[in-house]
Amino acid sequence: MKLAKSVSSAFLLLLCTHAYGATRKQPEIRLNQSPSMRYEIIATVEGAPGAFERIEGHIDYKVVNGSCVPLTPISGATVEPQTQLPVVFERAGENTFKGEIYVDRIQDQDYFGIGVCHWSVVGASADFHHGKVNFSPAIYHDDIIGQRSVVRYFSERSYERASRSRIDIGSPSKSDFTDAGRVFSITLKSMEKPR
Repeated sequence: MKLAKSVSSAFLLLLCTHAYGATRKQPEIRLNQSPSMRYEIIATVEGAPGAFERIEGHIDYKVVNGSCVPLTPISGATVEPQTQLPVVFERAGENTFKGEIYVDRIQDQDYFGIGVCHWSVVGASADFHHGKVNFSPAIYHDDIIGQRSVVRYFSERSYERASRSRIDIGSPSKSDFTDAGRVFSITLKSMEKPR
């Protein structure tokens, strides 16, 4: 009897482990070959205490209609697919850098056989690297589409302490810093660029 109970318990554990470890097959995300919603992201640095070794960027996309995505095993949750693409920033002035993005870069289509998935931009980031610090301001969907500016403030002390690896996303207000006189800013502005 003990052996049968032991075997039953082991089999149940195996089933549970398999079910919890089950993963939904991820679709092959396709790029839109004819994107038309083009925007330029302009990054302007003001008052930085020094230079940055490199400037990179990325843009995040997410499926916005969960009804096109099958439920995950066991939990029954809907996990919308997400993806990230690089943004190339090029120098456009002494303290200005420009990068081009497409809001409609990911192809809307029926990825799971239950309806068309619609993709949308979540946001775009500019990554200013100094030492081991990534100063990473972001601009999000509504500000990109609305062609608005977003300012993030960073501490000069953070710039000076670049030997510790970290991502610094800054703050929306100078008053968030104890030493408001020792801050610099990075402004991200979105501008639509008709094709």
